[in-house]
Amino acid sequence: MSESQSSDTQFFNSFSMVLGLLVAFAIVLFAVARSMGADSQGEAVLLEPLHLASVQKNIAPFAQVAIAGKDNSALAALSSPAVAAPAVAVPATGELAFTQVCSACHATGVNGAPKVGDHAAWAPRIAQGKETLYKDAIAGKGAMPPKGGTAWPDATIRMAVDYMISLNK
Repeated sequence: MSESQSSDTQFFNSFSMVLGLLVAFAIVLFAVARSMGADSQGEAVLLEPLHLASVQKNIAPFAQVAIAGKDNSALAALSSPAVAAPAVAVPATGELAFTQVCSACHATGVNGAPKVGDHAAWAPRIAQGKETLYKDAIAGKGAMPPKGGTAWPDATIRMAVDYMISLNK
């Protein structure tokens, strides 16, 4: 028993010493790498464009002061609203709405959309009434997103539904 305990102790001591030397070596390598890259790494981080933009955003003034009797025209340029994006083109007729958006699915039958001209597919839908068709087109049904994936007003969607009904009577 004494011999097995002494070999276990000797193994544990050897293993601990090797592990300690590896940890010490890793710490020395880390310290050397850190000292070698400290100058260039800090410089690269401080000059990175995204970092500079973030700093400029954080230190930009949040208000401007107008002084009575002075030329404050520079403030007008700073406070003027940004140019608005052009409004979404809303079609004027149901035919234009159908051509721009609805035809992508209803002309080819994509995702089970009833094809224009398929009277057998449209007859039960038309029989439910226009209000049901309007509600389904505005809220979406099945694979069709609400309003066909547009941000058009409900009146435009109704015109497109009316146009599709006229094509399928």
